Amino acid sequence: MIDLHYWPTPNGHKITLFLEEAGLPYTIHPVDIGKGEQFRPEFLAIAPNNRMPAIVDHEPAGGGAPVSVFESGAILLYLAEKTGRFLPADLPGRYDAIQWLMWQMGGLGPMAGQNHHFNIYAPEKIPYAQDRYIRETARLYGVLDKRLADRPFVVGDYSIADMAAYPWIVPHEAQGQKLDDFPNVKRWFETIAARPATVAAYEKGKAVSSGNQPMTEEQRRVLFGTPAAT
Repeated sequence: MIDLHYWPTPNGHKITLFLEEAGLPYTIHPVDIGKGEQFRPEFLAIAPNNRMPAIVDHEPAGGGAPVSVFESGAILLYLAEKTGRFLPADLPGRYDAIQWLMWQMGGLGPMAGQNHHFNIYAPEKIPYAQDRYIRETARLYGVLDKRLADRPFVVGDYSIADMAAYPWIVPHEAQGQKLDDFPNVKRWFETIAARPATVAAYEKGKAVSSGNQPMTEEQRRVLFGTPAAT
């Protein structure tokens, strides 16, 4: 059994996407970041950077003591290695997936996150910052669009590289992006959105957030996108 410490942000969705695809048993432990629960001592014991998601695997491969992992990219790698799924076995394919996972972790996620901050959450609107991060988000969408021009998924078969990137494309409208401008991304996005595991993962996210304080429309779109996207 895996304990998933989670809130339905893009980084949180990455992990439920994997767990639903792999059919691994897991229990969600909500970490309501709006209430500051990520600073609780018991959470910091497994996630010292006070960021969710984090997992505790009570049945690690090979047995032994429970294993805790924080950082969404590290969790995806851990789960892929645990199950032998969604990460190519051959060396070139493995590092193709890993480099695109790192692209998301170091580029798409942080830049889209700054986009969200300055366009949705910042108490003061700063046009320079808004424009900067909208443009950089568009550039990264373009990188992904080019990558997907000749393959169905980021590294050919569906992998952790797709699971990492997809939740950051879900809020494309809130990021000032139009998927029609990126036809390969749009095709890829719609394919993943229709997967039963994706539907299940996002439904669980909605259930977890249902007891939270009411969200604005923009905040809802960051977590779950438009109704058609989820």
